[in-house]
Amino acid sequence: MDTTLPTPQQTADLVREGMFARDRAARSLGMRITAMAPGRATITMPVREDMLNGFDICHGGYITTLADTAFAYACNSYNELTVASGLAVDFVAPGREGDVLTAVAQEVSLAGRTGVYDVVVTNQRGERIALFRGRSYRMKGKPSVPGSRPAA
Repeated sequence: MDTTLPTPQQTADLVREGMFARDRAARSLGMRITAMAPGRATITMPVREDMLNGFDICHGGYITTLADTAFAYACNSYNELTVASGLAVDFVAPGREGDVLTAVAQEVSLAGRTGVYDVVVTNQRGERIALFRGRSYRMKGKPSVPGSRPAA
C-alpha cells in the first residue's frame, strides 16, 4: 500500500480533472482550464452570439459565471470541498462576440475555514473586462473530488 501523499500540485491536478469531469455548466459554456495550482486557477471562455444581451455585448451574468468558476477551482485546489459565501463583481469594459475571456483567480487570504480570492477577467488583448472578489467557506475533511482524500 502506497502511503505517499501527493504534492500540492498533484492534488490541484486531481481536483482540476475531477471537478471538470462533473462541471456541466463550465463545459456547456466552452470554458477551458488553462492553468491550475494551489490557490490559483486560469480559465478561458469564448464569447458566443448566444451570450450577448440586448446591447450586443456579453451579458454580465456570463462574465460573472466565468470569474466564479475560476474562483471555485482555485478554492478547491487543496481538495477540501469549498463553496462561495459571497462575491462582488465590477465590470470595467464590455466583452464582445468573438472575444476569448480569461479569468485568473488568485488566493488572497486563507485562514481556517474562510478564504478571499481575487479574479481578474481580461480579453484576448489583455484588456480588463471585470474584477471579482469572492469569499469562500471550506468544509473541513470533505474532499472536493469524491473517492479521494483531502490534502494533508
